[in-house]
Amino acid sequence: MGHDARERTGPPRLTFRAGTLELEAPPGEAPAAGFAWDDRTACWRAPAARYAETVLGWHRAGVPYEDRARAFEELAVRLAPGRAPRDYQREALDAWRRAGGRGVVVLPTGAGKTLVALLAIEDRRRSALVVAPTLDLVRQWCDELERAFGVPVGVIGGGTHEPRPITVTTYDSAYLHMEHLGARWGLIVFDECHHLPSESYALAAEFSLAPYRLGLTATPERADGRDAELLRLIGPYVLRREIRELSGEFLAPYDTRRVAVELGPAEREEYEAERALYRAFVQRHRIPIASPGGFSRFLMLSTRSDEGRRAHRAYRRQRELALNAPAKLDAVGELLERHAAERTLVFSEHNALAYAVARRFLVPVISHQTPVRERSALLGGFASGEYGVLATSKVLNEGVDVPDASVAIVVSGSGSTREHVQRLGRILRPRAGKRAILYEIVSASTGETRTSERRRDHDAYRG
Repeated sequence: MGHDARERTGPPRLTFRAGTLELEAPPGEAPAAGFAWDDRTACWRAPAARYAETVLGWHRAGVPYEDRARAFEELAVRLAPGRAPRDYQREALDAWRRAGGRGVVVLPTGAGKTLVALLAIEDRRRSALVVAPTLDLVRQWCDELERAFGVPVGVIGGGTHEPRPITVTTYDSAYLHMEHLGARWGLIVFDECHHLPSESYALAAEFSLAPYRLGLTATPERADGRDAELLRLIGPYVLRREIRELSGEFLAPYDTRRVAVELGPAEREEYEAERALYRAFVQRHRIPIASPGGFSRFLMLSTRSDEGRRAHRAYRRQRELALNAPAKLDAVGELLERHAAERTLVFSEHNALAYAVARRFLVPVISHQTPVRERSALLGGFASGEYGVLATSKVLNEGVDVPDASVAIVVSGSGSTREHVQRLGRILRPRAGKRAILYEIVSASTGETRTSERRRDHDAYRG
C-alpha cells in the first residue's frame, strides 16, 4: 500500500471514531471506495455516512469484515392501533423501501409526514433519531413517538442530554454531538429537511453512520440551491405530492385572495422619495438587484460611503412604509368581521405589526418572545375556541402543530415561497364542510406587489 499501516492479518476492521470510519485492512489489500489514508493514525478514514455503502459493498462481494462501528440496536416496536395510513403515506413508505431505506418524502403541511416517519421506524426496527429544527417540534415529536410506540423517548437539546434507542434532537444539537453519538442510531429522520444542507447542519448527516435515512419536508427548494445536497446527505426524492393534488380529499379545499390597500398621501410622498433615492444608487452602480447575488452586492456597496448608507436607510424606510401601511389594519378589521365565526391566524413579517394587530383588535399574539408556557396556553385556548384569532410573526410558519383554523390573513411577509406555502398549510387541516381561505394584504403600487408575485410562484397558488 505504500503506507505504514497497523499490522493486521484478519479481515478488514471498521470502527467509528469522531464522526468518521476508521478502516484497518491487511497489508496489500485495497481499501473500500471513499477512504483516504490518515497518517496521523495509520489507517484508512472516511466520513461515517459512508458506512452503508461500505458494508453493503463488502457483503455483495462476499468479503468478510469485522464491524466494530455500529452501536445501534434492533427494536421490538409496533405502532399503537388506530393509525391506518392513507394511500399516499403507504406509497411513500413503499418507495422509500425500494430506495434502500434512504430518501426524501415531500408532502404538504397537514398531510401526515409524521406518520410516514412512524411507519419507517416500525418497518426498520432499528434505534432511531429524529432531528427537528426547534425545541417546540422536539416536544411535539416526543409526545407523538411515546403515544405511537409506548416507550420512553430520549431528548438531546434545550439543556437535556438523555439519548435513548428512540431519541429526538434539534439540528443545532445534532451537528454538535453527532461526532460522539453518530453510531448509536440505525435510522435518522430529518424533519423539515430543507434545513439540513447548510454547511454546519450537514455535519449531522455526514457524522452519522445510520444506514437508513428519511427526510421530510413540504418545501425542499432553497434559494441558495443547496437542496441538491439532499441526495448525498439523505437520498433521492422517493415521493412528492403538492397541495393541489391532495386538496379536497386529504386537505381542505381552499381559496387565495389578494387584497390591495392604498398608502395615504403623506405615506405615498415619502415612499416615492425614499424609493427614488434607493433606486438611483442601484442604477448608478449598475447593481443587478433582481439577479442572484444582486441584493448582497447592494448591501456590500452600501457600507462603503455616506451615499450608500443613506441608500440603505432609504431602502429600509420605503419597505417599512409598504409593509406597515395603516390601511392594512383597516383591511384586517373588515376581514375579521366577515369571518367572525371562524378561527383565524394573522401573519406578519415583523413583531411590531403583529403586536399592532393584537392591540387594535384585542387578540392574543405569539412571537419568538412569547414564553413556552404562555405559547402552549394560547394555542390551547385557540383549539378550545376561547380565542377566535391569533396574531403571529414567523413563529407559526413551520412545523408547530397549530389547532384547526380556516382563515389566514397575511398582513406582510418576505418574498420566500416556502414561507407563503407554509402559512397556507396552517389552515388546510380537513374538516367536514370546511373551505379554507388565505388573504394576502399588500400595499398597491409598491415593491411589496412584486414581492407578493415572487412568493406566490408555487403550484398551490396557480389556477
